[in-house]
Amino acid sequence: MRQSKLAALALATTAVLGLPTAQATAQPSPFPFDTGSLGSGSGDPEIPTEDTLPDLTVTPLLEGLDHPWDAVQAPDGAVLTGQRSGGFFVRRADGSTGPVAADLADLYVQSETGLMGIALAADFAQSRRLYTCQGFQGGGVTDIRIQSWTVDSAWTELTRGAAVLTGIPVQDGRHGGCRILTAADGTLFVGTGDTAAPGVPQDPNSLGGKTLHINPDGTPAAGNPNAASPVYTLGHRNAQGLAQQPGTGRVYAVDQGTTRDDEVNLLVAGGNYGYKPDRIPGIYDESVPMTDPVRVPGAIAAVWSSGSTTLATGSGAFVSGSGWGPWNGAFVMGGLKTKQLIFLRLAADGQSVTAQTFGLQDQYGRLRSVTPTPDGSLLVTTDNGDTDQVLRVTPQG
Repeated sequence: MRQSKLAALALATTAVLGLPTAQATAQPSPFPFDTGSLGSGSGDPEIPTEDTLPDLTVTPLLEGLDHPWDAVQAPDGAVLTGQRSGGFFVRRADGSTGPVAADLADLYVQSETGLMGIALAADFAQSRRLYTCQGFQGGGVTDIRIQSWTVDSAWTELTRGAAVLTGIPVQDGRHGGCRILTAADGTLFVGTGDTAAPGVPQDPNSLGGKTLHINPDGTPAAGNPNAASPVYTLGHRNAQGLAQQPGTGRVYAVDQGTTRDDEVNLLVAGGNYGYKPDRIPGIYDESVPMTDPVRVPGAIAAVWSSGSTTLATGSGAFVSGSGWGPWNGAFVMGGLKTKQLIFLRLAADGQSVTAQTFGLQDQYGRLRSVTPTPDGSLLVTTDNGDTDQVLRVTPQG
């Protein structure tokens, strides 16, 4: 039934976009996995919207920032963020705030690329180690890389460690977003953009347009489709959100759409999520479907898609705690274009969405990142310019 549904969806999409059927030539998958049975393609505009979100209390933690891309909360209560153009800032547990010194002399800042995702190491309480995903330029090399750091106990200085992973492509900064997720087992998932280059999303030898899975030392994690490669999944446009569902271990990626269809994808090792913008040789053709099972046989349908209007989803997380009421355990995303939080209630099997709701509409402008904290609140970063904030959003259920 799902394969039939995917085929029907592909034909409908082809008709809408005017794609000649002669161009829908079957091509071999770069990975030797049959992944076509996963995903129900439930990006259905008929998903019910419920007005049951609890009241939200919003507390500014850091202000006067310029495009803070991510924020994390350490076990000691300190909240760390970084500006895309460079510079780390902290709010310590005692309420004091200020910059955190760090050597960012080789930071590459261009368009959508700069200092981006931040993640604490699983053993941060002992090692004081964290990771950033950032543009790099030096020695004739320009790329995006995962950089390790250690921070002192007073949160005054970050000391640069090894570059954990290099070679994530970047081109003029477009679609250079990079999100890091520390999984429950201590490994790292990384979501990358396709650099707006036509062949990148489907190229298994490129680290762009992918989700990557690595060990803390940068080596490929166990279970990757190619044991010698960090590539975990392919066929993404700009995977800017990553989250692991508590209790199930399922990992989801949020992919920004073109003129339609932002997506939430349930990741499976070796999965191809169907973005193939090279219909015209050498041209980055964004008129193709975000998930194209005609030109990408076995492409996995999205768990959720935004439909004909994009929301510009820039992050993803799971909320937890009784304060969230009926939305306890829901998946939440930051909406950039629509200036809101988007909550999705997932089905028990994790492959579809049963309800959605929205919060903070038009109150704080563009909302970039969402990060869960142990007390059930969310850290949310705004993305408006040089007046941005890190907010703590607490449910009052």
